[in-house]
Amino acid sequence: MKLSRLLPLLLAAGLAHAELKGKPIEYKEGKTVLEGYLVYDDAVQGKRPGVVVVHDWMGPSAFTQDRADELAKMGYIALAADIYGKGAHPKSPDDAKKVAGLYKGNRPLLRARAQAALDTLLAQPQTDASRVAAIGYCFGGTTVLELARSGAPLAGVVTFHGGLDTPTPQDAKNIKAKVLVLHGADDPYVTPDQVAAFEKEMTDAQVDWQLIKYSGAVHAFAVPTAGSDNSKGAAYNERAAHRAWQAMKDFFTEIFGK
Repeated sequence: MKLSRLLPLLLAAGLAHAELKGKPIEYKEGKTVLEGYLVYDDAVQGKRPGVVVVHDWMGPSAFTQDRADELAKMGYIALAADIYGKGAHPKSPDDAKKVAGLYKGNRPLLRARAQAALDTLLAQPQTDASRVAAIGYCFGGTTVLELARSGAPLAGVVTFHGGLDTPTPQDAKNIKAKVLVLHGADDPYVTPDQVAAFEKEMTDAQVDWQLIKYSGAVHAFAVPTAGSDNSKGAAYNERAAHRAWQAMKDFFTEIFGK
């Protein structure tokens, strides 16, 4: 067979083999059933680093599944977590504010829900348990920082426009992970005082941390559905979103290796 005819067949065979395997996955925290989304590339052989992806205050969404898919394409196994519980997702921003507030007011429960997701990821045969990270958006950023403060065995955590405050800053001494904070410089919901308190918390605990501020960016800058009006306090910023994702990729290369 001529090479011109053979090449498309070879390419098609390669594409068929390199296929993302994504599926809903149920797991529990106590008696509460949670439903996440697990995905990996079956072309990757053996164990690979794992990443927990935590949603914003509206709960699991196509956005967090897409982020998990992107991570799987990069060679990771990813679990888009569910903090709220199967079928218990907010229907409106007002509802989300109440539901997220319940967890922000109960940090031990928030940590337990995040730990359940981490345990589920660690239990997968494809996961290299020595190389696991967690990323989160907005409410999810708060969540992954609390997971780190609990002493979870993470190589790194990344927050995208996440909340930085905590009622127990002394718990930073438990952090084993390297920390990367990706922050909108004009975010009205995470105040300069909160940023300064976070920096002091991390420094006092001798955590290996970084905080990158993106000019002209407000809250939710990485979420395309957040709109484009900065005056509302939350808006998408394509430039900041691209830079932040690249910063996360570079961070993962640092903590996981190439």
